[in-house]
Amino acid sequence: MTELPADPTLTYVLAGLSIAALIAVIAWAHAQRKLLQSLRLKQRFGQEYGRTVQELGSKEKAEAELAAREKRVERLRIVPLTSAEVARFSQAWSAPQSRFVDDPKGAVADADRLVYDLMAKRGYPMGDFERRAADISVDHPEVVLNYRAAHSIALRGERGEANTEELRRAFVHYRALFQDLLDVREPSASRLATAKQVPAS
Repeated sequence: MTELPADPTLTYVLAGLSIAALIAVIAWAHAQRKLLQSLRLKQRFGQEYGRTVQELGSKEKAEAELAAREKRVERLRIVPLTSAEVARFSQAWSAPQSRFVDDPKGAVADADRLVYDLMAKRGYPMGDFERRAADISVDHPEVVLNYRAAHSIALRGERGEANTEELRRAFVHYRALFQDLLDVREPSASRLATAKQVPAS
């Protein structure tokens, strides 16, 4: 019995359906990855995520920026403090703390410098303020918005435009970041591996 030739139209239809199904699966997997990435970044950065979306105007741009921050900070040589360094910085903080009542503007300026010195000691690159805040947001997202607010008030204080209550808020914000940076938790395993590859200066 002679077999009938296969219908080429049916073959094309089946092939087209297979390709469409494959494309749909790939698109679904890509959408799932993006969703998981969004959830991870929101969880890690907290309020900084929303601030970055608002600043850059889109979720896609903000997530690209936050992911780039993570990669950049992962390559840095961020190190924990020794117990002696923690004690030294803690003692240094007592000076602006006691100075605030008589000279709030000077105390806030001192607090800003101490935070700067502590960031440098931990290994953060000390470029412009926005880059410092972006780097800090990766490991200290809970306090970076306050850091931005404190810095803004400190600049206004230098121009004589901040009142005592604003300066008090700035000082409290600086203290929160300062205490967070004093944290002596070990850096992540990948961060340690990177640090071992970077020769000490």
